[in-house]
Amino acid sequence: MESVQVILPCLNEAAALPTVLASVPPDYQALVVDNCSVDATARVAGEHGATVIGCAARGYGAACHAGLLAATAEVVVWMDADGSLDGRQLSRVVEPVSSGRADLVIGTRRPVSSAAWPWWLRAANAELARELSVRTGQRIRDLGAMRAGRREQLLCLDLRDRRSGYPAETLVAAADAGWRIGQVEVDYRPRIGRSKVTGTPLGALRAVRDLRAVMAAR
Repeated sequence: MESVQVILPCLNEAAALPTVLASVPPDYQALVVDNCSVDATARVAGEHGATVIGCAARGYGAACHAGLLAATAEVVVWMDADGSLDGRQLSRVVEPVSSGRADLVIGTRRPVSSAAWPWWLRAANAELARELSVRTGQRIRDLGAMRAGRREQLLCLDLRDRRSGYPAETLVAAADAGWRIGQVEVDYRPRIGRSKVTGTPLGALRAVRDLRAVMAAR
């Protein structure tokens, strides 16, 4: 069986981590990337059995990439650490990669309630998915808060964004490289605590700006 590591970018997620880490399958290793948290993120992660690394450069993409560089498993899967995703569904995203049926798999979010996905986030995601579909030539439904691929192949994509554009750059670079991109549905729940990136309409607009800049650069 191939080794799998779950990369969890974290900024002040101490409240959510116990629930998140408890949901990770026992045969997957959790790798928490502490992105300059000022709460007890690192301590809580360590107490719950995760490997913890620090990332001094602020930004979602910086934390995602630091985790990719630090990982040692053959397959890696990124997952948001805010409690909005169920780690018990990680195998849905990992299995097509492990079996060789896909090179990159995106967990497309299926909200369990209207509170899980405010209107401004749904609107921003729908527009970006449309633009990514045009750019990649594939019908992209979601940017994916859960994404899986083989570590060595992902490193070869030379991903450079260190802000909110990292997921979009991953998709664009993978499509340009001719990768087989799969999409599977995963449940999306209300997060624990307040979002640091897209918790307001203004935050969502900033994320859209970052993602568009990445698509233009690639």
